[in-house]
Amino acid sequence: MSTRAIETGNSSRSVSRSSKPLSHLAQTNKNLWYGAKAVAEVLIWTAVTPLAVLLRYDGAIPEQVLGGVFSFTLLALALKAVAVNIFGLHTQSWHRTSANDARTLAVAAASVMTFQLLAVLLAPNVFSVPRSIPLIDAALGFGVLFLLRAATREFIERRYQLPESQKSGNAQKVLVVGAGEAGAMVVKEMLRHPDTGLQPVGFVDDDLTLARLNISGVRVLGTTDDLPAIIDRLQVDQVLIAVPSSSGAFVRQTLNKINKATRKPRHQIVPGVYELLSGDVSVNRIRDVRVEDLLRRPPVNLDLRAIANYVDNETVLITGAGGSIGSEITRQLCHFEPKRLILLGRGENSIFEIVREIKTTFPHIEHTSVIANVADRERIQQVFERYRPTVVFHAAAHKHVPFMEEHPGEAIINNVFGTRNVATLARQHQVKRFVNVSTDKAVNPSSVMGASKRLAETIVRDIAQHTGGDQRFVSVRFGNVLGSRGSVVPLFLKQIRDHGPVTITDRQMTRYFMTIPEASQLVLQAGGLAQNGATYILEMGEPVKILDLAQDVIRLAGFEPDKDIPIVFTGTRPGEKIHEELMTEAEKSAATTHEKIYVARGDEVHSDELERDLAQLEEAVLATEPQVIRSELFRVVGAVMQTGPIVS
Repeated sequence: MSTRAIETGNSSRSVSRSSKPLSHLAQTNKNLWYGAKAVAEVLIWTAVTPLAVLLRYDGAIPEQVLGGVFSFTLLALALKAVAVNIFGLHTQSWHRTSANDARTLAVAAASVMTFQLLAVLLAPNVFSVPRSIPLIDAALGFGVLFLLRAATREFIERRYQLPESQKSGNAQKVLVVGAGEAGAMVVKEMLRHPDTGLQPVGFVDDDLTLARLNISGVRVLGTTDDLPAIIDRLQVDQVLIAVPSSSGAFVRQTLNKINKATRKPRHQIVPGVYELLSGDVSVNRIRDVRVEDLLRRPPVNLDLRAIANYVDNETVLITGAGGSIGSEITRQLCHFEPKRLILLGRGENSIFEIVREIKTTFPHIEHTSVIANVADRERIQQVFERYRPTVVFHAAAHKHVPFMEEHPGEAIINNVFGTRNVATLARQHQVKRFVNVSTDKAVNPSSVMGASKRLAETIVRDIAQHTGGDQRFVSVRFGNVLGSRGSVVPLFLKQIRDHGPVTITDRQMTRYFMTIPEASQLVLQAGGLAQNGATYILEMGEPVKILDLAQDVIRLAGFEPDKDIPIVFTGTRPGEKIHEELMTEAEKSAATTHEKIYVARGDEVHSDELERDLAQLEEAVLATEPQVIRSELFRVVGAVMQTGPIVS
């Protein structure tokens, strides 16, 4: 899709509209199928009624009751048609029947029986059949309908059972951790699709009541403590963790046990429920275990439905759109109905990648790419005047702590004055929502990067004081984002690929961690809440020791820490803290919570003093001595925090 096509029409959005007839046809076919099943259920169930009478009279029905039997059968037909509809029996899957389905069948049969008994008791002249007939009819009806489902399920499973010839071939031997519903469903998928080349050889489950149980012909062989022995004995090629509700602790413990085996199988996982909202558990949803699965707290899933109101049919500008956070914000926004996405960034390669992804995955989303530097005020003004964004997510920033210590002027130009440019122009152009992406390093900052982001937060809060109408300007404060470019986990993985050592600055160092989806959800949720001038912080549990994280990543790669891959402590670098904080003491005292989000409101900003300080800082940036720039930055930050000059 060319830029010209995007700017001159809505041809891309027509893709979405043209897909609606297909969805309507699919729904029509589905309704026809359910209708046919409903007719079949009613006819099969009603056919049981004459059979019940035959059984009651040992095959010889007296002539004097034939009229009553006919009336009773018509009543049964009507009652059973109503029951099939009310209890939704026609929507049950015959080849995936379960205990819940059986309970529903029993309740439906009992309900019909109750009305039949009442009819026989209240109108004996019309329904002249013995009172035992409704009981026999109910028992037979339940039995026939349940056997219909069980037989269909057995036929399907036998039909797709993996042939013995293939079991001895080149299929990958898979051991499944978790014999619950997810594990059972995945095993059935493997058996139904032998072309995947996956052969389930057994389950392990810590529920002792499942010991030696057979599920679709695959046996529960033991508990997770037995993993090393089972892996080596059966020569397992792959271990699949099929416990979607599992905690990070359970995944870590399981990987530790897998790594104790002599054989080193591949390990994969069935995603958690939050990743399965769009479909059922299946083989093609299995993925490799990721560092996020080892998170030492449950993942936070925020309610993004609230954001639809403020991005629907809006022109949304994302600065830093090619970065880890900016690109994920873009992906999340594509699930809603923005009028247009403006993807702005300095690096042409990263912008090219996210644009290509949108064209492939979300072809109906109208989007425009912009290569620009947020520090270039005239260029950013051109962007606002040309595209007229109504919602802005500001994720562009320099973020590497040691690197910014060496180049403090660049940190200030990009993080401070770049933020001022974007936020000021957003206010002038009547942007409805402005969300600034910040960091926990902005709390009592000890680094140039943290101080520059603290000043950026202050600028956004100052501009919020001068907004009018329904404009809302907020900041979002992150912890460390797992897997983002340049973060600690990719560094660890590279060091492991190079056979070590894995380097850590300090044995006691801790950090707050969040996943990329959590970070992007927090940004989007903040825009929906939008208390003007507020700072939003995700509740991230207790901080994680970097040493523990490094050991987890090494084990995830299939190695043993300090045995296969050494860990080396290098000492803290300039600007680094041993422990990070999420809020200052003043912010904590006034903070409120919204579900899993802290809402902190800072002190009032004195605009005149801030402008004077920023002017002096701008002059200092022109100096060639980094230490002069750094000193002036911390003086200004100390002034806005009302703590006096900060000594880092």
